[in-house]
Amino acid sequence: MSQTKPSSTPRRHGPMGGHGPGQPVEKAKDFKGTLRRLLRYMSQYKVQVIAVGLFAICSTIFTIVGPKILGQATNEMFTGIMNKIAGTGSGIDFGRVGQILLFLLGLYLLSALFSYLQGYIMTGVSMKVTYNLRTEIIQKINRMPLGYFDRVSHGEVLSRVTNDVDTLSQNLNQSITQIITSVTTFVGILAMMFSISWQLTLVALCIIPLSLLFILLIVKHSQKYFKQQQEYLGHVNGHIEEMYGGHVVVKAFNGEQRSVEEFDEYNNTLYRSAWKSQFLSGMMQPVMNFVGNLGWVAVCILGCWMAAQGRVNIGDIQAFMQYVRQFTQPITQIANISNVLQSTMAAAERVFEFLGEEEEVAERPLVRLGENGPGAPVQIEGSVQFAHVHFGYHPDKIIINDFSANIKAGQKIAIVGPTGAGKTTMVKLLMRFYDVNEGAILIDGYDIRDFSRGELRSLFGMVLQDTWLYNGTIRENIRYGRLDATDEEVVAAAKAAQVDHFVRTLPESYNMVLNEEASNVSQGQKQLLTIARAILSDPKILILDEATSSVDTRTEVLIQKAMDNLMQGRTSFIIAHRLSTIRDADLILCMKDGDIVEQGTHQQLMEQNGFYASLYNSQFESVADDAS
Repeated sequence: MSQTKPSSTPRRHGPMGGHGPGQPVEKAKDFKGTLRRLLRYMSQYKVQVIAVGLFAICSTIFTIVGPKILGQATNEMFTGIMNKIAGTGSGIDFGRVGQILLFLLGLYLLSALFSYLQGYIMTGVSMKVTYNLRTEIIQKINRMPLGYFDRVSHGEVLSRVTNDVDTLSQNLNQSITQIITSVTTFVGILAMMFSISWQLTLVALCIIPLSLLFILLIVKHSQKYFKQQQEYLGHVNGHIEEMYGGHVVVKAFNGEQRSVEEFDEYNNTLYRSAWKSQFLSGMMQPVMNFVGNLGWVAVCILGCWMAAQGRVNIGDIQAFMQYVRQFTQPITQIANISNVLQSTMAAAERVFEFLGEEEEVAERPLVRLGENGPGAPVQIEGSVQFAHVHFGYHPDKIIINDFSANIKAGQKIAIVGPTGAGKTTMVKLLMRFYDVNEGAILIDGYDIRDFSRGELRSLFGMVLQDTWLYNGTIRENIRYGRLDATDEEVVAAAKAAQVDHFVRTLPESYNMVLNEEASNVSQGQKQLLTIARAILSDPKILILDEATSSVDTRTEVLIQKAMDNLMQGRTSFIIAHRLSTIRDADLILCMKDGDIVEQGTHQQLMEQNGFYASLYNSQFESVADDAS
C-alpha cells in the first residue's frame, strides 16, 4: 500500500500456539490485581458460586466420614466373632451391620448427588463467563482504533479471543471446585484421623514435609521446560501457518528445503522440552505414591502394635489406613491447583488487558437547525476540504505535512504520487480511521470529528486494492454494501459493475458460495464484486484505491464506463498508479513525501512540466525501454 505504516514485530500465534487448557503458561504480572478483577467480574454469579461451595463441602464431608462409618461395621463384625469364640455372645449382629451399611450407602448417594449439582452449576457459571467474555471482546474489537491492529498482530488478538478465554473457562470450572474439595478433604481427613488416634496422626503427618520437598524439586526443574515447550509450540504453529498461507510463494522461490529445516529446528526443540517437561511432571504421581506408601507402612506397624495393646479398635485401624491412603491426594491436588491458578490468572490478565485497551471516542451524530426543524440530520452534498492537515502514525514522526485542498461536490479527484507518498493515508484520514494531529478535514463545512464515525462512514463507498469477500453466496457479498437491498437492486448493481454476465455463467449464479478465501473466483472477478458492492451502497462520496489494478484491460474499460455513470453527481477520490486512467479527472493532487507538490487538471500539470509530468512520462519511457 502507498501509505507509511508504523513498524511492529508480530508475535507468532498459531491455532494451538496460545495458551491452551492444561498447558502451563507464563505467570500473571499482577496476580492479586487480576484475581480481584476476576472475582469482581464473577460477582454477578456469587449465589451460584456459594451454592457450588456448599455442595462441594457437603459432598466431600459425606465421602470423608465413609471410612469411619465402615470401621464401625468392621468393629461390629470383629466383636461378634470374638464373642462367639469366647462363648459370651450369639455372634455377628447382621441387622446392626446392615443398618450401618445402608446408612453408609445413603451418605455416598447424597455425596454423589451434591457432587453432580456442584458440577452442573459450576459448568453453567464457567460457560456464562466464557460467553460474556467473548461477547465483550468482539464488541471491543469493533470499538478499537485501527492503530491498535497496526501494533498488534492478528494472531495475538485471536489468541486472546480463543485460547485465553478457553483456558479461563476450563480452569475456572476445575479450579474453584478443586480448591474447595481439596481443602475440605485435607482438613476433614486430618480431623477424622485425630478423632481416631493422635499418635497415628502425627506419624502420618511426617509425610507432608517429605511430599512438599519432592513436589518443589519436581516443579522447580520442570517449569522451565514447560515454558520452553509453550514458546516453541507457538513457533511451530506460527511457522506452519505462515508456510501454509504463503505456500505458493514458497514453491515459486524453491523455499521448501529452508522451510523444512526451520520447522525441524523448532520441532526438535519442542520435542526435547516437551519430553523433559512431561517426564518430570509424570514423576509427580509415582513419587507421591512412594511417599504415601512409606507413611502407610509406618501407620500399619504402629497401628498393629496399638491394636495388640488394645488402645485402638480393629475397625478404627482399617478406617485410619484408608485415610492415610487418601491423605496425599489433596496435597497433590493443591500443588497442581497452584499451577492451574497461575495459568488462569495469566489468561485472565491477557483478556482483561485487551478489554482495558483505549477505545475510539464515542461521538453524537451531527445535527443542525434548518428547514427540517431542530435535530434533523445533516444533509450532505459532498464537498470536502483539507485544511492544513498534519499527521503521523507516531506523533514524533509526521508524514503528512500541511496538506490543503478544496474539492467541490460532484468532482472527480485523482490522488497520484510514488509509493509511500501518503495517498492511502489521506483516504484513511478522510474516513477517520485515524484522526489528524493538526488541522482539520471538513465535509460541507463540518469538521468530520463532529460526526459519529458510523454516520461519517455511511457517506462513503470504498473499493480497495486488496479485495475482501467472506464465506457466503455472491448475492450476500454484494448485498453487504446495503443489507436491506432487494434481489433486483443487487442484480442492477452487478450489471452496473459489469459483473452480471460472469455471475450468470457460474453453476449456481448469484447463489454460488464463495469459499473462505474466495479462491474459487479470479482476482479480477473478486474486484468486480467489490465494485458492485460499492455501487449498491449508493454513497455520497466514492473512494477507489487502485480499484482496477487487478483486472485485464478489456474489463478495465468496461469498469471505467460503469464508474463514469456511477460518479455522476458524486464526489470521487481515485488513487491510481496508472496515470493514463485519470486524465479526465476534475482535479489531480500530486503528492510527494506527504505534501501536495502540484494540483490541477491533467492538461495544466503537463504544461507545468514538473513532478507530475515526470511521473506521467516515466511510465511511457519504461515501456519504450522494454520495447528497445
